Amino acid sequence: MSKFDNYKIKYYNINNVSEIKELKNLPENDLESMKIVAKLLPFRVNNFVIENLIDWKKAPNDPIFKMTFPHRGLVRDKHYELLRSSSFNNEILNRIRSELNPHPSGQKSNVPMLEGKEVKGLQHKYDETVLLFPREGQTCHTYCTFCFRWPQFIGDKQLKFETDQTKAIYRYIKNSSQITDILFTGGDPLVMPAKKLRAYIEPFLSADFKHIKTIRIGSKALSYWPFRFISDEDTVALLKLFREVVKSGKHLAFMAHFNHWIELENEFVRKAIKNIQKTGAVIRSQSPILSNINDSSDVWSKMWRTQYQVGIVPYYMFVERDTGADHYFSVPLYKAYSIYCDSVNQLSGLCRTVRGPSMSATPGKLNVEGIKEINDKKVFVLKFLQARQREWVNKLVFAEYDEKATWLNDLRPAFENEFFFEE
Repeated sequence: MSKFDNYKIKYYNINNVSEIKELKNLPENDLESMKIVAKLLPFRVNNFVIENLIDWKKAPNDPIFKMTFPHRGLVRDKHYELLRSSSFNNEILNRIRSELNPHPSGQKSNVPMLEGKEVKGLQHKYDETVLLFPREGQTCHTYCTFCFRWPQFIGDKQLKFETDQTKAIYRYIKNSSQITDILFTGGDPLVMPAKKLRAYIEPFLSADFKHIKTIRIGSKALSYWPFRFISDEDTVALLKLFREVVKSGKHLAFMAHFNHWIELENEFVRKAIKNIQKTGAVIRSQSPILSNINDSSDVWSKMWRTQYQVGIVPYYMFVERDTGADHYFSVPLYKAYSIYCDSVNQLSGLCRTVRGPSMSATPGKLNVEGIKEINDKKVFVLKFLQARQREWVNKLVFAEYDEKATWLNDLRPAFENEFFFEE
């Protein structure tokens, strides 16, 4: 048996977190606040993250610890006091969660209609791309504390996106010839058994869906559970499915979520990357820029350089969405732009494939292209990389410079009464 075969996954949540021996060195008040925060935000971590990604000598300040374990900074003072009060109940909990903007960027308005009914489990914001939420993939190997999809994991069906109308989904996509890309997302579709994932993907390989050119899979599994592609019981079946997608003539895009170069530094993830690449799939990376985690050009330049060296295509630097614990993770737009520029300036031309900092906001993906003086006025120059209305793509937007702004909603038009897309 090789060292790649030794791992069996084990999950920890707030109920069995005391079993994690590494936590014993943390202050008692840290452990107490962890339990309080976990009432509000979802918490789950696995043994691979604990044993391979976190530097416990640096905890609780280690970046991977901060992005996987609940801690005091994630909750605003007013909410924290309610969570710890003797009068705390489910009504208070639901009220707090409603104040955390559980569906940012107009997600609810992205659900398409078929024959007068919602096609649940789909989001169709851009003409050519739909997001598909397999019911069995709406969990993760480990939950990220900054995740904008935190409502998927708290057990509230009213907040959750998931399929329950599979036939309607295929009918909708079959009849929508403008759709070229299917993005399987979650949660994490790669928590599903290969047999179940095949059941979702295989229909798109038939002649009925010749307009579908790309299958995308959004996943954090490469970082949090690389054994999914090495030695799990159905790893062979999963990689076989990947090869079949490529052989069918579709482009298979593995959308990997890496938030720090630390996640790329172990031999397990390197082997998993090679196994995926052997199938013909292309791995692209994306991540939000996060205060307290990766708000440093040294982190980003090293991460992107490492990804390029192992054959991963750096794709997006996102801006943290205005939801959940955004007050803790958000980085001002001017700073995010500066970090992006400083990072790419350290890279070779072939590695400068990444776009950012980009906001996936309600009207579309708006990229911070620059900060300029125009008519004696300092402004942010934004550009639509993707848009809810196709004619907006590549249009420029000028917003007043504001060092406190962390999201589109914080910005005001520089030269008009309102942004053209607000109409």
